[in-house]
Amino acid sequence: MLRRVLLYLSEHGGFQRWVPPQLARRFIAGDTLEDALLACERVNHDGITATLDYLGEHVRNLEEAAKCRDAYVRTLEAILERGVKSNVSLKLTQFGIELSDEKCAENVSALLKIAAPAGNFVRIDMESSAYTDRTLRIVETLHHQFGACGTVIQAYLRRSAADIERLCAAGIRVRLCKGAYLEPPTVAFEHKSEVDRNYLELARVLLARGNYPAIATHDQAIINALIAHCRRESIAPERFEFQMLYGIRRDLQRKLVAEGYRLRLYIPYGEAWYPYFMRRLAERPANVLFLVRNLIRS
Repeated sequence: MLRRVLLYLSEHGGFQRWVPPQLARRFIAGDTLEDALLACERVNHDGITATLDYLGEHVRNLEEAAKCRDAYVRTLEAILERGVKSNVSLKLTQFGIELSDEKCAENVSALLKIAAPAGNFVRIDMESSAYTDRTLRIVETLHHQFGACGTVIQAYLRRSAADIERLCAAGIRVRLCKGAYLEPPTVAFEHKSEVDRNYLELARVLLARGNYPAIATHDQAIINALIAHCRRESIAPERFEFQMLYGIRRDLQRKLVAEGYRLRLYIPYGEAWYPYFMRRLAERPANVLFLVRNLIRS
């Protein structure tokens, strides 16, 4: 119930005034690109790679979409200039998919024209199920043209097994996460046990047939189960990477790196922090406790 309430709040920005922005700093690098690059350099020093995400969703016009595209262009250029080990992640509602699929794809293409020749990579995030089909079509088209992009599959969606088969067949890189949007039970599994079971099944498919899959979870039981699976099946650590969110489960991050596993952190930055922050609270009870403790202190 708490999770559904928090996800509802994430979609209704009117509640933002009740959340002090400084509380989001646990999960967000800062407002500026320089903040994000400094966070990148810190995690690189610890043997961790990154993916930078300029926060924003649901632009109102194509001019706003172009501004987001240009912000990402600057981010990619800065990554190359600074030599940090990072790629980028973006949301298609930020690039104009609600206004024009064609213009949205053109905006993403501007990034791929920078990333592909440099050997870098663009991750196209998955949003609510309303965008899944359109997102996959754009990803497939751009992957065919540039070969430097991948996407995200959410284990709580009932359709995800078929989507993963489709992406594996095309050689498209997948980040597997549990899912963080409010969905009806006809579309998504409701119970954690169902989501966890599906996550493990999908992860095993990706580890067997996927193109350098990203296992994105903070769930230590799932991580342990997949490490055991990889040992049984002789799947080498360099064939995949774990991914986690900036500021969450730092203890587990250090443990994985110390054990020789590849780890990438999703590092968001920018002023449009509220929806992202509320979805992070919805994912783990520990995140809510963190918020409550800091509200009491303030």
